[in-house]
Amino acid sequence: MSYSVWIDQDLCTGDGICAEIAPDIFVLLDDGLAYVKDGSGVKKDPGGPQGIVAIPDGNLDAVIEAAEECPGECIFIEPS
Repeated sequence: MSYSVWIDQDLCTGDGICAEIAPDIFVLLDDGLAYVKDGSGVKKDPGGPQGIVAIPDGNLDAVIEAAEECPGECIFIEPS
């Protein structure tokens, strides 16, 4: 099964833990909020559920860990 991930920027606390754990998927921007990214770039316009990316093979465990460690509980993983 494949999965996708997105971040609710309204809940993001800007700690950047996600970007430390899974830097291939998450990035902290100058606005102090985390966003998801893929090969086409950062999904910041729009962010939120419209800024969803597929989780590449081999990254699911890191994305799950990032979601579990996130103090804002703003990372959402969905089947795709």
